Amino acid sequence: MFDNLTDRLNNSFKVLRGKHKLSEANIKESIRAVRRALLEADVALEVIKTFLDQVETKALGLKVGEGLNPAQAFIKLVETELTQIIGAENKTLNLKTQPPAVVMVAGLQGAGKTTSVAKLARYLKERENKKVLLVSCDIYRPAAIEQLEILAKQVEVDFFPATVDTKPASIVARAKKHAQQQFYDVLLVDTAGRLHIDTQMMSEIQTLQKKSNPIETLFVVDAMTGQDAAHTAKIFAETLPLTGVILTKTDGDARGGAALSVRHITGKPIKFLGVGEKIDALEPFHPERVASRLLGMGDVVSLVEQIERKVDKKKAAKTVKKMAKGRFDLVDMREQLLQVEQMGGMEALMGKLPGVGQIPSSVKNQVMGSIESRKMVAIINSMTPKERIHAKLIKGSRKNRIAKGSGTSAQEVNKLLKQFEKMQKQMKKMGGGKMQKMMSKMADMQGKDDKMSALSAMKLPNMEGNKFPF
Repeated sequence: MFDNLTDRLNNSFKVLRGKHKLSEANIKESIRAVRRALLEADVALEVIKTFLDQVETKALGLKVGEGLNPAQAFIKLVETELTQIIGAENKTLNLKTQPPAVVMVAGLQGAGKTTSVAKLARYLKERENKKVLLVSCDIYRPAAIEQLEILAKQVEVDFFPATVDTKPASIVARAKKHAQQQFYDVLLVDTAGRLHIDTQMMSEIQTLQKKSNPIETLFVVDAMTGQDAAHTAKIFAETLPLTGVILTKTDGDARGGAALSVRHITGKPIKFLGVGEKIDALEPFHPERVASRLLGMGDVVSLVEQIERKVDKKKAAKTVKKMAKGRFDLVDMREQLLQVEQMGGMEALMGKLPGVGQIPSSVKNQVMGSIESRKMVAIINSMTPKERIHAKLIKGSRKNRIAKGSGTSAQEVNKLLKQFEKMQKQMKKMGGGKMQKMMSKMADMQGKDDKMSALSAMKLPNMEGNKFPF
């Protein structure tokens, strides 16, 4: 996410490295480099000007604190101003109203609006413990209603049926009445998208807004469209009382122009980020965490939250107990691969670790990707239960059978077995006392609600020598 911008910003700070103090000359040189980075990231010009004017004014009077060098002090200032320009703090959904709380979602076609509605439904159900009802008012796009119904089944929430020959205002009125009668906490309304902003669309959505009286009206924009996303959102905000923005496809946006421009141009907060194609790939937008990631400082708090939500603690504890006894087999390796995949893959996890931005691309490319991870799981699945426990049984004919069964080659089976042997040796070294200490730390983390306390109990992976587990 926003990798190109992160790399360019890090390069712009090189001007100050090795300097003993901040001067007007080296500050202006750094600011010029930051300006180029933001322009290349397709950030809106008015946002760049406002942001850099604030940075320059404060940098010229900046006193370098004890323990910081000039580069660190300047980066800290940029982080603070960046956090302010993209939203200052996390803005959550306001659902404090007489149930059902109506949330209306609008946007242009192709921005990922309908999928975002389903992701939001899952988020509210699983993380906010809400009873959610979905309804589609999109009577124009072929199969739009059926699409949302299928997604509702996937996320296991209820769907209010509608037909294309019913007016959108009538659909939302009946859905709201049903939600009241059945005691739903939230009614999510998916509206019709258009290929462009037009008078008819605006008129219809204004009627829907008045009829449903939503407590939240969210606008979905595609991060890949850069600053155009911000200007489109601004036009909607002038016609419709928007309360926030959902920024989609951020996992494929290397530039970051939309994320940096939307808040300033529209005056509306970004409330959620779409971070992948999976139905659970929706995250609350935390400006300070995004700013930290943009500057290559990682986002360990989000990483800990992700681990807490997605790691099966019982399976993890069972694996750790086996490892404490010096035992580690291919079943355990498969479990680890699946756990990492559930959290978005190794690349996504690494992106949240501090300092990863400083690692050369040649080294990053050695880290296993999602495709290779799935391939390894397929190879292990093609083994017999006995082979998974006793890997030394896997010789010539067995390797060929496993390769055929997994759709891979004997060379790829060999590669996996070599990686397994390395991991097995490493786990045996960690057996006994070291593993017992790790188990006690895990127990501490499970007993603490405060994320920063969890961080203090958690030791980050040692990246010295650029060595990775896979």
